[in-house]
Amino acid sequence: MTISMQDLVLNWSVSHLVACVAGVIVIRVLFRKYATAIRDVPGPFWASFSSLWRVYRTCKGHIENDILDLHRRHEGFFVRIADNEVSVSHPDAVKQLLHTNLEKGTFYSIFSLPDYRYVNQMSELDPTRHIHKKRSLAAGFSITNIAKAEPYIDNVLSLLRTRFDELCKSGAPVEFQNWFSYYAFDVLGEVTFSKSFGFVESGSDIRNAIANTGALVYYIALMGNYIWFHNLTLGNPLFSWLGLQPNSHIFDTCLIAVDDRKNNPKVRHDMMQRWLDTRAAYPNRLSERDVFAAAVANIGAGAETVSTAAQTVLYNLLRNPHLLKRARQEIDEAQSRGELSSLIQYNEASQLPFLQACLKEAYRTHPGVAYNLPRISPKGGITIAGRYFPAGVILSVNPWVIHRNAEIFGADAETYNPDRWLREDTKTMDAYLIHWGAGYNSCPGRNLAQFELLKVLATVLRDYEVELLESHKDWEYKTRFLAVPYGWPCRIRRRQTKTA
Repeated sequence: MTISMQDLVLNWSVSHLVACVAGVIVIRVLFRKYATAIRDVPGPFWASFSSLWRVYRTCKGHIENDILDLHRRHEGFFVRIADNEVSVSHPDAVKQLLHTNLEKGTFYSIFSLPDYRYVNQMSELDPTRHIHKKRSLAAGFSITNIAKAEPYIDNVLSLLRTRFDELCKSGAPVEFQNWFSYYAFDVLGEVTFSKSFGFVESGSDIRNAIANTGALVYYIALMGNYIWFHNLTLGNPLFSWLGLQPNSHIFDTCLIAVDDRKNNPKVRHDMMQRWLDTRAAYPNRLSERDVFAAAVANIGAGAETVSTAAQTVLYNLLRNPHLLKRARQEIDEAQSRGELSSLIQYNEASQLPFLQACLKEAYRTHPGVAYNLPRISPKGGITIAGRYFPAGVILSVNPWVIHRNAEIFGADAETYNPDRWLREDTKTMDAYLIHWGAGYNSCPGRNLAQFELLKVLATVLRDYEVELLESHKDWEYKTRFLAVPYGWPCRIRRRQTKTA
């Protein structure tokens, strides 16, 4: 058998091409790993030259614990988690990175929904533009504006109580991860569009919105590492027009709500109307696209974070009967004094200090956002805990890591302990509680979240006995960008309490 000269040339060309490609990859790996000012920062091997470690650990489902373990293993404040990103655990990072007007990492661009044209507060990287948007949208998120919508939030809460009463009679298992999400979605509909989406009424995941949100946050956690590819594909306006993204359900939900309000004579001065009023008065401040982007972001981000916080409070109280007893006693005593209405009002729930402490401890122990919050080192660089980082290095803070710092939160920082928030002075702890972010990028919907959470938690604890059906099992959660729990079915029954 003979081999022709043509075959030899072809084989040599293929081998040469493979060798060249391999050589380029090796050079690029070595350049990323060593030709950088952060080459001495410890971390996983794969993270020293790519985002592959972060993608892999995201797929595994508990990257928040992985990063916490890295900081503990290396016994330092700095861990390299990507070729140009360092996770910082020193407390000073909260002030120096999050409370300073630094540009955000490109990861945040993934939150432009439904495509890169719709830049909202979350996805805006430039701090100056972000602050301008925040000021223009602030009226809709104010606690004063939210309080005006309380009667309509009460309608959702009343219907939720009716559904729970039905479940009491049927004895069917209650999946609180679903019901708290239904409640949060419908409250967002009332406050944003003057119309509930109907989740609580139907008792179901309408148009698979919640299931699709789970797919969306998974996509966000992965493709946030590859914004260039996202913008060419699912973040491209063409794909938006075709309705092919996993976030299309949010876009469509908002479109339907916006169309409905045009024919709704009962439209109130809701969030959307306040934003439209601002746009009419100051057209240079807000574009029509800005208003729509704010509405989409509000719906997309507001439900599952509320569900996570509500679940965390109730689950931990059920796991700690002595805490549950104290929370109930506080509520029952307020009820006996005539301080609680049949539908508990926000100002009433705000007078329950132990319940508020339980909620703050939920924010601390299980923050909804479990991903690192990246900022870019500014021109001239930045020094944190004695370590200098030149301009352009991405420095990030993980809420789970900061919230477990024993020097800040006490030796029992791993434990759910609401009493830590009932001390005389909690200012230091408050300063490091970053569950809603911090600085200019703090969550704009935090007032609404606190409002609806206190109301629903006080109602459930006052009106229902809740029992874990599988007390031998822990709940589950997978950290994508959010860490939404699931898998802790309960049975409920009505408590014999007098309501006003």
